[in-house]
Amino acid sequence: MTPTHLPGRVAIPSLPEQTRTPPSPDALEAFNAAPADTVRRALLACLHSPRWADRLADHRPYPDVESLLAASDEAAYDLAPGDLAQALAGETLPVLPEGVYGAAHTALSAAHAAYEAKFGHAFVICVDNLSPNEALDQALAGIRSRLTNDPEEERVVAAEELRRLAKGRLLDSLRGAGL
Repeated sequence: MTPTHLPGRVAIPSLPEQTRTPPSPDALEAFNAAPADTVRRALLACLHSPRWADRLADHRPYPDVESLLAASDEAAYDLAPGDLAQALAGETLPVLPEGVYGAAHTALSAAHAAYEAKFGHAFVICVDNLSPNEALDQALAGIRSRLTNDPEEERVVAAEELRRLAKGRLLDSLRGAGL
């Protein structure tokens, strides 16, 4: 099944867009009013791209969360190859839920090593809104199937997954009012 949210020849199932509870209006106000350095640090935790973080921070204030998320998407889509490489360099292997059996850790670690050797960066996949077992299955299926991509196809897929991860992390950051 080819996912609808990813271009190219990708053999992983489509994942739902994030359906998190929106942050409070006060959280957006705090984001808009926080010092630029504070906002940039928080944004760099969402996506390890200074260009992306600067762009979102510099375009404040945002009238609503939807506008912030749209700006996040646009900035992520506009990342140059070097910016994308920098963002990918900051990512690590997806964390498996507690209680996952050792064989799964071994399988994911082995697949990740093969992925890193082929593409030169960490495997990224957004598994938001999935149960722990579904997330593990999705990560394993995704990494195995994406190993068949050529480097350009995988760059596009990885960029899309980073975009989705950044949106979820941004919502989590706002909800946590860490700004």
